[in-house]
Amino acid sequence: MREVEYESYGCPLEDYQLTRADHRQQKQWEDIRRCVEKQAAEERAKERADPVLAAGRRAVVVKVLEMLHSGKTPERDIMRWRVRLYCGHIVETRRHRENGKPTLHGSSSMKCPECGKDPSGIVAFEPIGLAGQPPSPPKPAASPPPKKPTRAELERRVAALERENERLRSQGSKGSKG
Repeated sequence: MREVEYESYGCPLEDYQLTRADHRQQKQWEDIRRCVEKQAAEERAKERADPVLAAGRRAVVVKVLEMLHSGKTPERDIMRWRVRLYCGHIVETRRHRENGKPTLHGSSSMKCPECGKDPSGIVAFEPIGLAGQPPSPPKPAASPPPKKPTRAELERRVAALERENERLRSQGSKGSKG
């Protein structure tokens, strides 16, 4: 997962004052909503007139919904955001953790859970934190404890060290004579 720097805008949210850009953007969201609703009504009318088309689209929708439900994003990959909506309410929303702000990728408005305004643009925001804890880094495999030497090995080692000690003593006594 890439490292993301999360942005804040319009904090403190409680004191945020709407700008002309916010009003203009909200009008655009509402215009888009009306256009989409009109298009959806036209498509529903086509489906009522053509049951084969309706059945085919239903099958596609079912398949897409199954795919969406089968790939649930883990909580550790969800960032929680505190957002102020155009309607004035401050609510919590969630986005994938790779988004540095909650308004990216077509997520700049939502239905307000408080008053129901739909769409209500996100005009200010601040990150709260991940919905779940990231996985802990894998622990390195513990190396097996060193094998305990046998008595015979210890005796050989002691003998070798005693010989080395004698050799060093004899070298030291030769060096002090010279």
